[in-house]
Amino acid sequence: MKESKGRILVVDDDQEMRSLLQDYLTKEGYETLTSASAYEAIELLAPHGSLGADKTQGDIDLIVSDIKMPQVDGLEFTSRLQTLRPEIPVMLITAFGSIETAIEAMKRGAFHYIVKPFKLAEMGVNVNRAMEHRKLQRDNTALRDEVKKSWNMGNVIGKSAAMKSVFDLVSRVSQATANVLVTGESGTGKEMVARAIHQQGPRAAKPFIAINCTAIPETLLESELFGHAKGSFTGAVNKKRGLFEEAEGGTLFLDEIGDMDVLLQSKLLRVIQEKKVRAVGDNVDKPVDVRIIAATHKDLKAAIKDGRFREDLYYRLSVIPIVIPPLRHRQEDIPILAEYFLKKYSATNNSTVRGFTKRAVSKLMGLKWEGNVRELENVIERAVVLSQGTLIDEVDVPTPETSNAEAFFGSATGDFPTIEQLERRYIELIMEKTGGRKDKASQILGINRRTLYRKEREYGLISADSPEELEGVHE
Repeated sequence: MKESKGRILVVDDDQEMRSLLQDYLTKEGYETLTSASAYEAIELLAPHGSLGADKTQGDIDLIVSDIKMPQVDGLEFTSRLQTLRPEIPVMLITAFGSIETAIEAMKRGAFHYIVKPFKLAEMGVNVNRAMEHRKLQRDNTALRDEVKKSWNMGNVIGKSAAMKSVFDLVSRVSQATANVLVTGESGTGKEMVARAIHQQGPRAAKPFIAINCTAIPETLLESELFGHAKGSFTGAVNKKRGLFEEAEGGTLFLDEIGDMDVLLQSKLLRVIQEKKVRAVGDNVDKPVDVRIIAATHKDLKAAIKDGRFREDLYYRLSVIPIVIPPLRHRQEDIPILAEYFLKKYSATNNSTVRGFTKRAVSKLMGLKWEGNVRELENVIERAVVLSQGTLIDEVDVPTPETSNAEAFFGSATGDFPTIEQLERRYIELIMEKTGGRKDKASQILGINRRTLYRKEREYGLISADSPEELEGVHE
């Protein structure tokens, strides 16, 4: 017995038309079911019906329906299907005089229409097109489902058990409205997790506003968060909306919340409790609808004991705590993170680097990564820029000693050199690391090739009469 090409439901109150289409489609290799009315078809396709989406036998690939039917016509049928089973394409059969109705049905979501009288071959062509559409739709859905089950969530990447737990927690809390506290060492990706929560939740279409509480002086942070009235302090020449208002309906990400001044903490607590914000120098409270996600690398419970953080604010912020593990505790994530950063920086640098040697991966997994994912990203970016082959090898991965800027400056400044001497030594180091490739060296040094060439001549790194145009011939 030949395998079915798909399952089609024919809906028509005309017995002869139902039989004609069922015979033809069955001969064409389709499993064909019929229904005498749209109302009956809706009952069959409903979750409790025998053709419901959760039923094994409910995998309908296409619905072929007449437009003119009693009780529920083709227009209403199409509209209801968009709510009930939007994934199933609907092909409508219409009389010549009601083409406008068929077009209206397509606006409501129908896949196609065919005009009576029609040839069965014409019907076959359109059915094939609809089935191809359904297959493509299924493939896309399967791909999206696979992505959801894979090791990335937005820009948060990992396949370790620890990160899978984080992904699971993010998926669950994203649909809630409760405040979230993300903790973890610097460089673990706390803001990425916050963005993933926002983007997967009902507030995704609204703003995601991020502020680093350590990057703004304490005297200005209150104004940044809550806004200020005109003339409220020296320099306040205009009225300013705060970030709470800017994030209305969305998410406000407060990074390094542990560094916030205690007095400002009490004002933040008031906003969270009352869901109202008052600008500096103003006497009017404005209601705000904002979800707060806070983050810190500090131990807030220890800060509470020391009197540096309010306990009541801590419990308001950490309704749902999420802990991001350091990279050294999830070594199995290092290869996929490295591959992700390699693709990213190979594209941005027009690099020919396409992968890693086994020795390079082994070395990457053996390092401590005290700077976590951020440090790994920097190392891979530099390796992509400096590598002279198509694969990053062990020698392209710096050890902590060679990657430590303090180590270089410690050895390079031991004899208290002048600025010019220090610059000469640094240029020598970069030229050595890049194998003499001036395009890569100038990119790392942040100067153009002509300036690099001039400095090499000034410092005696090349002969004074070396022609500039010959310097790039073999690069």
